[in-house]
Amino acid sequence: MNFEYSKKSKELQDKLNHFVAEHLVPIEKEVEAFHHDPANAWTKWPGLEGLKQKAKDAGLWNLFLPKTYGELSPGLTNMEYAPLAEIMGRMLWSSEVFNCSAPDTGNMEVLSKYGTPEQQEKWLKPLLNGDIRSAFLMTEPEVASSDATNIETSIVADGDEYVINGRKWWSSGAMDPNCKIAIVMGKTDFEAPRHIQQSMVLVPMNAPGLKVIRPLTVFGYNDSPEGHAEILLDNVRVPKENLLVGEGQGFAIAQGRLGPGRIHHCMRLIGMAQRSLEIMAQRTTQRKPFGRTLDTYSSIRQDIAKSACEIEQTRLLVLSAADKMDKLGNKEAKDLIAMIKIVTPSMTLKVVDRAIQILGGLGVSSDVPLAHYFAAARTLRLADGPDEVHMSQLGKNVIKKYIK
Repeated sequence: MNFEYSKKSKELQDKLNHFVAEHLVPIEKEVEAFHHDPANAWTKWPGLEGLKQKAKDAGLWNLFLPKTYGELSPGLTNMEYAPLAEIMGRMLWSSEVFNCSAPDTGNMEVLSKYGTPEQQEKWLKPLLNGDIRSAFLMTEPEVASSDATNIETSIVADGDEYVINGRKWWSSGAMDPNCKIAIVMGKTDFEAPRHIQQSMVLVPMNAPGLKVIRPLTVFGYNDSPEGHAEILLDNVRVPKENLLVGEGQGFAIAQGRLGPGRIHHCMRLIGMAQRSLEIMAQRTTQRKPFGRTLDTYSSIRQDIAKSACEIEQTRLLVLSAADKMDKLGNKEAKDLIAMIKIVTPSMTLKVVDRAIQILGGLGVSSDVPLAHYFAAARTLRLADGPDEVHMSQLGKNVIKKYIK
């Protein structure tokens, strides 16, 4: 399959690579050290806003919105955005510099596609400008949230308002000091058919009754400054105009939101895997166990060869999924999207693990990004649905295809 990039896409890839090399690589260790310091939890690195302005001035802003979003979009397809996401994935914190970080990207797509003019003016506009950040509240501690029909948070109409009660966790973005709005998924009708019970509603983070119970860590990382929170919604009241689309549309919105988001996640993971490969290849010429540099050992060469093959295979699979989604839509691309969600985190884990093994003690230190990559990749075998859910649905679809 031949993936053709537009002239604009190629120019943006070159520009982004140059920006990262000039502005981000020299300060990477400084930013990582700042965010790893517990004293700075939930605090922005002081130079972030200046970097964001430079990215805006360079035209490297809101790159993720596909062409279908009209004037809001820089004009790229999902397939053309994919290599940009890969570049950003090489540094776990860099996406925010370009206003392309989750969960804001998914939330902005939802507001762009489903928000009313009033909702877009109040929340989408400042999100697109990078003035605020957002959170997405779906996962709950008491139910298997990989099946959205299990969600128990209630959204009950009361006059001109909705009253929301429930407990959420793994609410990414909620710890960010600039997080001002959350999209909350809950049920407006527990008796309706199971896929039209859910609704999504916009809830300001300062709404009375919304309480951040605690920040959560991922393999010991707090992922500052955006973090992940456990949140209690205790009789939270919002006006009815905060509802997205209509009652019973939450499940449909979630499905539309997750397609592009999975492409973004997977391409960022490929960026992590690619950088891990480069780190381990460079390391092989720097160490001499038993009188020979590592690059002369057959087993080391095999690990590097396997890693290069697996990264390229996965990259092409993700590009294929993005291309099909662009041309035929999320529904037609659903099997490929399931495949990349199954394959990419596991591939990245294998490559990162090989890199750690070759680097030895250095590989598990904070001097290189491998340990944090490992935590991120392992987490993404769960986020947006665990492997088992995607494999079950994909297997069902494949069987149906071949028994017709």
